[in-house]
Amino acid sequence: MSVLGKKNKLNGVQKLAIGFAILIFGGAALLSLPISSVSGEPTGFIDSLFTSTSAVCVTGLITVDTGTHWNYFGKTIIMLLIEIGGLGFMAFTTLFAFLMGKKITLKERLVMQEAMNTFDIQGIVKMVRYILLFTVITQVLGAVLMFTQFIPQFGVAEGIFYAIFHSISAFCNAGFDLFGHFNSLTVVNTNTVIILTISILIIIGGLGFTVWSELYNSKDIKRISLHSKVVILITSILVIGGTILIFLFEFRNPNTLGSMSLKDKVINAFFTSVSPRTAGFNSISLADMTMASRGVTMILMFIGGSPGSTAGGLKTTTFGILILTVISVIKGRKDTEIFMKRLSKETVYRAFAIFSLAIGLVMCVVMILSFTETGVTFEEILFESVSAFGTAGLTMGITTKLSLVGKIVIMITMYCGRLGPMTVMLALVKRKQNSVYQYPEDKILVG
Repeated sequence: MSVLGKKNKLNGVQKLAIGFAILIFGGAALLSLPISSVSGEPTGFIDSLFTSTSAVCVTGLITVDTGTHWNYFGKTIIMLLIEIGGLGFMAFTTLFAFLMGKKITLKERLVMQEAMNTFDIQGIVKMVRYILLFTVITQVLGAVLMFTQFIPQFGVAEGIFYAIFHSISAFCNAGFDLFGHFNSLTVVNTNTVIILTISILIIIGGLGFTVWSELYNSKDIKRISLHSKVVILITSILVIGGTILIFLFEFRNPNTLGSMSLKDKVINAFFTSVSPRTAGFNSISLADMTMASRGVTMILMFIGGSPGSTAGGLKTTTFGILILTVISVIKGRKDTEIFMKRLSKETVYRAFAIFSLAIGLVMCVVMILSFTETGVTFEEILFESVSAFGTAGLTMGITTKLSLVGKIVIMITMYCGRLGPMTVMLALVKRKQNSVYQYPEDKILVG
């Protein structure tokens, strides 16, 4: 019996995967109740489950309009699901443990390590406290800035709710909005305060808590870890590069940036570069963008944010390692190098494994949706698939048209994208211990 019990024990990765699943189904149950909708009628369980999955996985894809379908109770449930999903349910479990005066066990610390994507468990509890405090302060500041815009437009009570909801949604890179009719931020794309505030919140949430902790505690930016340096470098390249490309591609497009002033063109190009990296808001029409801009958007969605952040996707560091490894191979170097440091083979192998799983997942989703969905183009399916994996939440308008199978496939993709394809595989597959022997080496031609 003891042996069976030992075998059936869940590891940290499995607990994390199950915890997210329980949260999703719990949220769906609440959203399906009549008290959650404006009409007072129950919402179909699949649509409720889709909304809950999208909120917990901080994606933003929706099959029913958030602003018009849900009442304040339903919107509050969605907001709480976004907050818990963005920070990770383990952070909230730890918070309740603090409030109850309960001691955090070693097993719980190991699960927290997996959830927070940190190198070790040392100082993990202290880090969770910092994360919760940092989150509250950042979201409050973001909400205060948006109070100035929403209160004059919607009144005090509704304006405050709008500001808090969008601050949480932006910081958690969720992409849910309350403007209704699937318009996202296109109705406020000339409001500099709202666009820039949400942009900054997206960047802060997407950098990762480890990076902000180091920046806060380090007196010299040169002394921060290699991880933080790579995150800041890749993020800067993606944001600046994306802004320039979208500005050039959309400058004369009358349906997007063409009719805007130069200031609004720059701000919206910047926002359109920031948001696809898992945030899911859009300030210009995606369907009316040039094909080149949609291509850039898909690349940004696939890469996503950084490890240990509220964002999903491949992750900036994984993308950085892939590029650096290719450069090292071209230069004839044996190791992947950056900032006068070399990366271990294990780290490089893991990055390529994650990339391969991510590409494989997106390809499978595209093939399934190409078979199940009718009346949509291949580009729309690819865009939707990449958006779901990257938990970006952007769509070319096919989410509401998805079949039952299509909705289930996209839900699974959002779940895998939020947890990470490697985490999902580790939860499903039993890992074998390293062998004590090695097979003889041989050669295969490549290239």
